[in-house]
Amino acid sequence: MPLIPAKVPIVVKKMFPNYIWDIPTSEKTIYLTFDDGPTPEITPWTLEALKKHEAKATFFCIGNNIEEHPNILQDILKDGHAIGNHTFNHVKGWNTKTSDYIAEVIKTQGIMDSKIHTTKSANLFRPPYGRIKPSQGKKLLALHYKIIMWDILSFDWEQSVSPEACLNNVVSQATNGSIIVFHDSVKASRNMQYALPKVLEYYSKKGFSFKALAF
Repeated sequence: MPLIPAKVPIVVKKMFPNYIWDIPTSEKTIYLTFDDGPTPEITPWTLEALKKHEAKATFFCIGNNIEEHPNILQDILKDGHAIGNHTFNHVKGWNTKTSDYIAEVIKTQGIMDSKIHTTKSANLFRPPYGRIKPSQGKKLLALHYKIIMWDILSFDWEQSVSPEACLNNVVSQATNGSIIVFHDSVKASRNMQYALPKVLEYYSKKGFSFKALAF
């Protein structure tokens, strides 16, 4: 089982105040995010699940996957979702030179901009694994990126987590303004495809709306 909690402790958020962990609001709004796509096996299914509840979300895309599946990126945008940068090769910031890390982000940004011809890609960035050096974060902030972390981890990618536990990680913790992490990846598909429809139904019945991140 994972050693880190599903909900990020307040003390961690305060340690990194320049990163975005949630969206403070009194409104019943939740921000679903999906990492590691686009993937033909899972992303189209995810889009259909969101559409059933008129939910909008944010997809943090890997540059290499965008190059291989540009049509799925277009589908994400056509459905009104936001997209963000998740590096080109899903690199771990802690193990990567800062210059190489920034180059990964810039390369992915160029691919996103060339594929979509719009400002939809905006300036959203999520570090793979949540692992980013202070030097990398500082440079990205100077480049006007919003570094998006999370309030809730579903742990959908973790094979030791059951689908039921994945669901419970979200519905037991998420509330107004929570940023929730799922993955539109093959590895996470078992848990995500079980939990996502139930999360959408659970919070819709409680009067919540699902919005894409926008700054």
